[in-house]
Amino acid sequence: MTQTLKTRALAYHAEGFAGKIAITSKPVATADDLALAYSPGVAEPCLEIAQRPEDAYLYTNKANLVAVISNGTAVLGLGNIGALASKPVMEGKAALFKRFAGIDSYDIEIDETDPDKLINIIAALHPTFGAINLEDIKSPECFYIERELKKRLPIPVFHDDQHGTAIVVVAGMMNALKLTGRSMDTVKLVVNGAGAAAIACLDMLKAFGLRAENTLVVDSRGVLHAQRTDLSGEKSAWVRETAAHSLADALVGAEAFLGLSAPKQVTQAMVQTMARQPIVFALANPEPEIRPELVYEVAPDAIVATGRSDYPNQINNALCFPYLFRAALDTRAPAISEAMKQACAKAIATLAAETAGFGPQTVVPNLLDERLFAALVPAIKAAV
Repeated sequence: MTQTLKTRALAYHAEGFAGKIAITSKPVATADDLALAYSPGVAEPCLEIAQRPEDAYLYTNKANLVAVISNGTAVLGLGNIGALASKPVMEGKAALFKRFAGIDSYDIEIDETDPDKLINIIAALHPTFGAINLEDIKSPECFYIERELKKRLPIPVFHDDQHGTAIVVVAGMMNALKLTGRSMDTVKLVVNGAGAAAIACLDMLKAFGLRAENTLVVDSRGVLHAQRTDLSGEKSAWVRETAAHSLADALVGAEAFLGLSAPKQVTQAMVQTMARQPIVFALANPEPEIRPELVYEVAPDAIVATGRSDYPNQINNALCFPYLFRAALDTRAPAISEAMKQACAKAIATLAAETAGFGPQTVVPNLLDERLFAALVPAIKAAV
């Protein structure tokens, strides 16, 4: 990060009011306002909700309130920096909820790394909220935590690092495949990274036609190949019989690359071994597995996406999560279903394809595209 950007970012967070979000309320200016907002008038909605719990959606902010929750164990590309240090990210998520979908959010940073204790804390908090957005919780605990909360709670629970990333990746990949004359069921894909986001992307790509036999997955120890004895859980579904043991081996002849790993993992020499018109989604953030300009130097016909806002084709969860939660809250859906996620991915891909000048630089819409709300929310609601 340049010194100028660092200085400006710190000033943005410190000036005016500290942080990025604040609470507003209905007027409490007169004695009558006080009587209605608090004692004695507040007792009336309390009694109504005690008799009919669903009235909480009528008399409180539950119908438009999301909890953005993290324990800080996997924050962006910064790693396990702790709950307190994750707060700027969670506040940012809350700001995006408000900006893009009019949803109010509380950021909640929980200083707890034991999965079962964390589950119990979140479950105990759930009456306050209409939905829960889990964020920046490390793998593999995140799979267990989300799964158990979904079993226990009557409101949507969504781990955005998994599913939000997957939705936007699928949308971008659909358009990249279309532009290069390929199809999901035949594309030769290499995925670098086998954490929460990568596994969710793989599962969703599979739902759209990706075939495991055409896919090689690489973690920090190399390709998930059949000779390895250290693989279990979610990774085991992507083990392959293959002679490829390294990322460089895997990329030979590959048509598409999806990186959800670490900076500078891919070299220009590796890109040169890929097929014509390679699709390179280098999503490590803030520094990708390979910079787009380096890809274009050796493969000018490539389609490249990153997680950064200073390059075209930004694969960013903000393209989907505000609209998914808006649809879920409006319909009071008890969960964000696979059908809702797939409808969102299709709507994002369609919107990008309908953009003037659609091509290799526009496989996903821009985050500030004013058409997103109107295009995505009704499509997701239709899938509830």
